[in-house]
Amino acid sequence: MKKTQTDRLTKQHVKSQGPKGIFGISAQQHDVSVKDVSKHAFEALQNEFPKLEFRYRDQIGKKEINKKLNKVDNRLGVTIFVEKSAIKPDGGIIEVKDKKNNWRIVLVSEAKYQGKDIENISQGILVGKNKDQDIMVAGNAIERSHKNINEIRNIMVDEKHFPYVLFLQGSNFITETVSVRRPDGRVVDLRHDAGSLNRIDRLTAANYSLQINQNSCENIFISIKSQLVMLQAVSIYTKATTWKENEMLPIMIDIAKTSLRIIGLLKEMVKK
Repeated sequence: MKKTQTDRLTKQHVKSQGPKGIFGISAQQHDVSVKDVSKHAFEALQNEFPKLEFRYRDQIGKKEINKKLNKVDNRLGVTIFVEKSAIKPDGGIIEVKDKKNNWRIVLVSEAKYQGKDIENISQGILVGKNKDQDIMVAGNAIERSHKNINEIRNIMVDEKHFPYVLFLQGSNFITETVSVRRPDGRVVDLRHDAGSLNRIDRLTAANYSLQINQNSCENIFISIKSQLVMLQAVSIYTKATTWKENEMLPIMIDIAKTSLRIIGLLKEMVKK
């Protein structure tokens, strides 16, 4: 990072009173929203399956992840430099205790908000260095998602499900061209296939480019030269506009129930 950029970010950091300011108020609100919905999903699971024991956690430590890897294969999980390193998905982690009293992950949720072009255009706000552009070139605030996804894959390396759901929101994640009218009547097209705008392909790398807006919790097994390979894919859901709780909650519950079914706890524990 160049010094000028470092100075600029430092000034922004101080002005906004910490790191949250860099990502903007909308991004913060979206993160808080998914955490609240995840906790409601946790309560709903407790209510529907009273015979099961669930727990909610904000984070998982790197030491715990490495311990699990090493248990699976002693070549794994042997390197760590920051003892207190941890991952903190926006929506936290929900786990269930199985028949052998082991905690198993049933839901991990995260949300990413990036791209205010729809709001800006509809309000007549021009962007860019000279404030003469309709569309802002997309940034790279989503890169942290890949770290969290990979670490959850590490701790679930021996599982047949991968209950990681990623909710995307904003003009950088559109899947079809959107036309937005400015207050002066001019219409601006936001093209879903424009490289300067769309960042969704950087996240479909985490689900092997499977279809989006579908539950991909159950692992896929493919055959390569007569050897079975297990793929763990993120369930990616995207909207150009704001996600509402009544839209996110059913998706979270569906993924959690898929996890319970694969673990072998769903059928016998359904509330009478």
